Amino acid sequence: MKQTHTGVWTIAEIEDGSINPVSYELLAWGKGLSERLKVELTSIVLTNKIKDIESLIHYGADKVYYVENDKLEHFYPDTYTNILQQMVEEMKPEIILASATTKGRTLMPCLAASLKTGLTADCTDFEIEEETRRLIQIRPAIGGNVMAKIKTMTNPQMATVRPKSKLPLPKDESRTGEIIKKEFNEEMYQSRYEWINYKRDESIEQPLQQSDVIIAGGKGIRKQENFKYLKEIAERLNGAVGATRAVVDMGWIDYSHQIGLSGKTVSPKLYIAVGISGAVQHIAGMSTSKYIISINKDPEAPIFKVSDLGIVGDATEIVPLLLKELKQGDKK
Repeated sequence: MKQTHTGVWTIAEIEDGSINPVSYELLAWGKGLSERLKVELTSIVLTNKIKDIESLIHYGADKVYYVENDKLEHFYPDTYTNILQQMVEEMKPEIILASATTKGRTLMPCLAASLKTGLTADCTDFEIEEETRRLIQIRPAIGGNVMAKIKTMTNPQMATVRPKSKLPLPKDESRTGEIIKKEFNEEMYQSRYEWINYKRDESIEQPLQQSDVIIAGGKGIRKQENFKYLKEIAERLNGAVGATRAVVDMGWIDYSHQIGLSGKTVSPKLYIAVGISGAVQHIAGMSTSKYIISINKDPEAPIFKVSDLGIVGDATEIVPLLLKELKQGDKK
């Protein structure tokens, strides 16, 4: 049977002319798939302005198609969908990946509906079915208690991927590739939406997925009031506070702090797990952290298996001591 669709696409995200790092993470996912399928990896850019577009090549893309127009300053789902639909119908990619950000979660369902194809959201891994070349899309289901494997039987096969679920490939400035500008009629940029305002979420001091340092609490901190110590430590380390699903369910802290399969996936330089036993669902959300320190009174806690440094002890006793040391360091 003749292959009618070929190639892997990733949808890059641009913020004020700069490439969002999730775009490089997507290229790492896409590279593995394109090498398995022996096809090109292409990055797609829709924006009103862009800096350093060559970096998409340096991080793994073989080709970049970009659309640059002043009317793409704001994200209008129908405009993005119309342009991408035309590009897909013209070039027929086999696989399209986008990040499971607000933009990706909005755009991809619209595009999948217009293309009459399937979409799997919030994936954490992928496989290729050898005999069919079909994409096996892996994601948590039933509250993170099982991992579902999903196969789309229509083309293109589309999925969104959790941010921070994979590290970008090393930047290689010696890589070369094609960068091609696409032009469209002005009618393609018309939208039924009206831009009103943009308001940043102020519910957390620092976005978890952008933080280099995260200190996360679990049931081992014993009571809600003890999160104040974690917050103070996070402030002194210029980091953010995370949490397990258990403490979120108990109402100790807001869902925006939850880390794990049913929360956010993070990959900071330093992750401090306080009173967290290490359920598989939580570990899946933070195991790619560069350096992990864990505090737990149970020496057999699973969290120690993924930790670089483990401290066996009562978190409610150790955390105040840690905070005291940090405060003394401020005085020096």
